Amino acid sequence: MEVLVHRTYEEMSRAAAALVADVLNTKPNAVLGMATGSTPLGLYQELVRRHREEGLDFSQVTTFNLDEYVGLGPKHAQSYHHFMHDNFFKHVNIAPSNIYIPSGTTSNYPAFCQWYEGRIGECGGIDLQILGIGSDGHIAFNEPGSSLSSRTRLKTLSKQTIDDNARFFERRDDVPVYAITMGVGTILDARSLILVASGKGKSKAISQAVEGPVTSMVTASA
Repeated sequence: MEVLVHRTYEEMSRAAAALVADVLNTKPNAVLGMATGSTPLGLYQELVRRHREEGLDFSQVTTFNLDEYVGLGPKHAQSYHHFMHDNFFKHVNIAPSNIYIPSGTTSNYPAFCQWYEGRIGECGGIDLQILGIGSDGHIAFNEPGSSLSSRTRLKTLSKQTIDDNARFFERRDDVPVYAITMGVGTILDARSLILVASGKGKSKAISQAVEGPVTSMVTASA
């Protein structure tokens, strides 16, 4: 595990984006695992800049997102579908058919989760997984205590996660209490991982260590 500490959020985001760009320059048809949330936003903005100004190519890339709220459709302002399209996908030359995001409105969650796992395998597995971390240490929506062998499934969100995410909704009661998420085992199957963390709110989770084959963790000091 390599830990890189940067003085500012902007420096962290550029460093993380450079690692992603290195993967794409080496393997243009790479499979990327994508995370949502405020922390990776700067990383995505830097990738968009590299695409526009330096020709970073996403035309052969396939992406799989980590998670989605249960009950929110793709057009909901707080859905992760909306976040990814608004902040990243519509700004680069990725084929819509190569974008995979868990469904928050499927009629059969167990079947969908099984399909999602299978589709990742059919695409050759994830080459590079981008991760953030919750203030309680959760990765994707895998709350602390989740099995290291867990696969894509439904999860009940903890009170702290709901409290943390309430700022994005009009009312706390509007925050979904369930999510569909890649499992810890799914995430650790990726060939390499980048975890980005920034701010005092994440310092406790980071200080308690990250286990697993993480090849790069990029943090910004507060």
